[in-house]
Amino acid sequence: MSDNVPDGAAHYVWDWDSAGPSLPNPARMYDYYLGGKDNFLVDREAADKAIAAAPVIPVLARANRAFLVDSVRKMAAAGVSQFLDIGSGLPTPPNVHEAARATVPGARVVYVDVDPVVVSHSRAKRADPGTAVVGADVRSPAAVLAAPEVIELIDFSQPCGLLMMSVLHFVSGDITPLVAEYTRRLTPGSFLALSHVVTEGADETTKTGVAQVYERSPADPQVRGTAAIRELFDGFELLPPGLTDVRTFTDPTFEYSPDGPAPGIWMLCALGRKR
Repeated sequence: MSDNVPDGAAHYVWDWDSAGPSLPNPARMYDYYLGGKDNFLVDREAADKAIAAAPVIPVLARANRAFLVDSVRKMAAAGVSQFLDIGSGLPTPPNVHEAARATVPGARVVYVDVDPVVVSHSRAKRADPGTAVVGADVRSPAAVLAAPEVIELIDFSQPCGLLMMSVLHFVSGDITPLVAEYTRRLTPGSFLALSHVVTEGADETTKTGVAQVYERSPADPQVRGTAAIRELFDGFELLPPGLTDVRTFTDPTFEYSPDGPAPGIWMLCALGRKR
């Protein structure tokens, strides 16, 4: 695979105009869903419209954060001391390096995001020895993996934790070869943790309402099903509870059935260890 975007993917240009206060920004909207303060009125207004169409969105966002922290802690407990966080988003405590260092004090983390707002905030708030921030596009794995910060901090001959949280549903086209470009660099014993929105159980009104909100932002939302998400873990052994909805990490009463998803929007997630 070349360093081009996947076939069919729109190549949005992220700059200070497209990421500024005049347009809703997906990272700032996500920050709003989490209850953060790094957002503008335009982001809150857009996020409220998305929530009106799908009230579960803030629940999924907070559960997704819980899944991220849980995954990092499990990887660190398994001895992983280096992490590559693709589509890292705005800083939110505990950040990946904070969660990892609770178990592995010297853990190294490279945060990668295409959004200049995220990169600027991350460099200000995540400045710490053993961490780095890279401004790069998930759709350009060669550029990401060749970044000097990645070369300096990530040793791919040793187990690595690869995080792709709530980012791939903003990439159109076939993402299977894209993810494989990253995972093929991982040595056995490495981990992949990712989450992805699925809408198999949602009605058309809900899907259309959310899609219309994100059409104003410099993002490229893509609808995928459960089978497509499961395929991303080819070559990985899934850790319990396997492929599930993020809400299982915050609600002990929540039950996920892969054979009969309930109506609505889901965010599937899994943590896998490379064989």
